[in-house]
Amino acid sequence: MRRTALYSRSVPAATPVPAAAAPPPEAAPAAPVAVPHSRRQRLTAIGRHPGALWAAIGALGLALALSVHPWTRTAPRALTQDDIDAAVLHTLSQKTLPSQATRAAATAGPSLVRVEGEVVGKKDRKGQSELGRGVGTGVVIIDNGTILTNLHVVQGAQNITVTFADGLESPASLVNERPEDDLAVLRAQKIPDDLQAATMRSTADLMPGDEVVAIGFPFGIGPSVSAGVVSGLKRGFRSPDGGQVMSNLIQFDAAANPGNSGGPLVTMDGQVVGIVTAILNPTSARTFLGIGFAVPIENAAAAAGQPPF
Repeated sequence: MRRTALYSRSVPAATPVPAAAAPPPEAAPAAPVAVPHSRRQRLTAIGRHPGALWAAIGALGLALALSVHPWTRTAPRALTQDDIDAAVLHTLSQKTLPSQATRAAATAGPSLVRVEGEVVGKKDRKGQSELGRGVGTGVVIIDNGTILTNLHVVQGAQNITVTFADGLESPASLVNERPEDDLAVLRAQKIPDDLQAATMRSTADLMPGDEVVAIGFPFGIGPSVSAGVVSGLKRGFRSPDGGQVMSNLIQFDAAANPGNSGGPLVTMDGQVVGIVTAILNPTSARTFLGIGFAVPIENAAAAAGQPPF
């Protein structure tokens, strides 16, 4: 209710002023709402008030959002062997992987060398010396420029030139020879900064049927790669030129032709097990008929003064 205005007795009464419009009567205080105490009562009350119902739904959504927040995620499931197998099979079905022969050639390739021997022959009618040039292959066995090749590739050569896998050419000198195995050891005067020596592998566990590749410069073309298998072990061969008899040879059927001489015979893991030295052809043609021979790497390394096994 409106209260009567009170004035101080020390102040004279002021001239009466017309009273302003009376404000509306104050609303009576609402009756207190009983707060439900039990869960059932609270749910019933929420159901009777739509605003409270929507508020409850919003709170539930917030709780669900928090429950999937990144910091509340569980640890990822550990991979199983089945998962790995499935991934490998998927990769194999979608991509073509390099063959074993490709990988073997790529591993041994940086150690491959083209070898050229220049022989000064008789003088012609004009008095000029005739030059003969033989092309063969070699393989680096020590990264100081020590190279293995066939003796018949460089025998009698006045000048020897080697070309490394990166294209660097260098004069080379003959530092050792092993005629009984048709092997020669060369030393290059210049070498690449990153020259790689081949990895040699014992032939003790080599068996017929093992896959091999022969790498070289057949007829001067190359580097060329041919693949085959070991056909036999401890074979003998008589050279049709000099009549030299060689023994304990590896027989293989990877294609080899003149120019492959001195090149590496490589297993599928890229390791050298022999030095290609001859092909068998009972005709006068110097072409491959399916039988090649390589000197075991044990003999070849011994020629360099480094028995590896």
